[in-house]
Amino acid sequence: MSEINVAVAGQPNSGKSTMFNLLTGARQFIANYPGVTVEKKTGVLKIDSDKCNLIDLPGTYSLSSYSLEETVARDYLLSGQADLILNIVDASNFERSLNLTLQLLEIGLPMVIVLNMMDIVEKREIKIEAEKLSEKLNCPVVKAVAKKAQGKEKIKEMIKEVYYHKEKYQPNLSQIINYSPEMETKIEKIAQFFAQKNEFKNYSSRWLAIRILAGDKHVENLIKEVV
Repeated sequence: MSEINVAVAGQPNSGKSTMFNLLTGARQFIANYPGVTVEKKTGVLKIDSDKCNLIDLPGTYSLSSYSLEETVARDYLLSGQADLILNIVDASNFERSLNLTLQLLEIGLPMVIVLNMMDIVEKREIKIEAEKLSEKLNCPVVKAVAKKAQGKEKIKEMIKEVYYHKEKYQPNLSQIINYSPEMETKIEKIAQFFAQKNEFKNYSSRWLAIRILAGDKHVENLIKEVV
């Protein structure tokens, strides 16, 4: 039996909390994140003999903004506590949702993407090729409708698959997000520095490099605190 920590992340109004409730049922606990008044909701999902601790992160449009909720979500994802991310996406606003999905991938944790609200997508006769998206991002993509309890078993299956086969689901981010050759050289050089520092072993060295080059004050302060 394994204990798996799953961070449930998504934009506001993506159906994230509805999906969280579907997966955990009544097995939920509510507290606050340390030092802040933001609510921390956790729940338990059983997958065969494994116990999954689901953490419902605050809804956020981006990991590069500085609201309290966004900072809390980002800090948890960077803390090293999560084994994988369950990214709930509003498939009916697919393009808008991709910004957060790509930022989550850059953090470097294994991820399962859930295309929620697929009933609306089908009603609008929009076609989303989940298999091609999964191939491109190198992570499982599951179609679901949380309010109709559709997709739960497939999500459970994919959480287990990703957890036990993490090496298969490491996205090649340089193929997903096209930076210039000059920028890639800078990213690689800075990432190598972080990769050699034990203090940053819980962080994606590539993500840290990208955020430093973007002038992210939060990450700059984080590095000062750690060093």
